[in-house]
Amino acid sequence: MLTASRLAGFFAAHAIWCVSEGDTLIPMLAYTSADGERHVERLVGEDLGDAVAQGKERLAANAMDATDAALVYDGFLPLGDEKLDAIIIEMRAYFSPDSEVVIAIPYTPKSSGSFRIHHPKLLVWKNCDDFDPDDALDAFFEGVSEHEEGAKIWVECFDGAE
Repeated sequence: MLTASRLAGFFAAHAIWCVSEGDTLIPMLAYTSADGERHVERLVGEDLGDAVAQGKERLAANAMDATDAALVYDGFLPLGDEKLDAIIIEMRAYFSPDSEVVIAIPYTPKSSGSFRIHHPKLLVWKNCDDFDPDDALDAFFEGVSEHEEGAKIWVECFDGAE
C-alpha cells in the first residue's frame, strides 16, 4: 500500500494544483505498471459523475493490469449538516486485491475568496491489516512533495484544520 499511497499523493497534489485556480478537475485514474512506470488517464464522460463511475469500475476490475492505482476526483465530504468540497482519492494495491483505502482532502474553493487546504481525512481503511496507516500517510505526503507545483500550493494554502 506504500507505493499506491505515494502514487496517490503525487496525483492528489496535481488535483490540488488544478482546483486551486478554480478549474474543474477532470477525474484521473493513475496507476503503476509492472515495469514501474506511472500512467494517468483523464476520465471524460457525459458528465463528471459518469466519468467517476467509469473510473471506479476500472479501479475495481484493474483493467489496466496495474500493480497500484489511485482514482482522483473532486467531490464532497459530508461533515454533520455541512458538505465540504474535497479531493477524493481511492487507492488499490493489487497484490492485496481486497484492500481499499479512501482519503478525502477537504478544501475551501478559490471562489470563497481564499483557497485553503484542510487536513486530509482517512475515510476507508478496508482489508489493510498488513499495512500501517501512519506509514501509508507518510508515503502519501512523500508523493505530494514530488509534485513541484502541487507541493508548493499545498504548503502555501494548508491551514491545518482538522
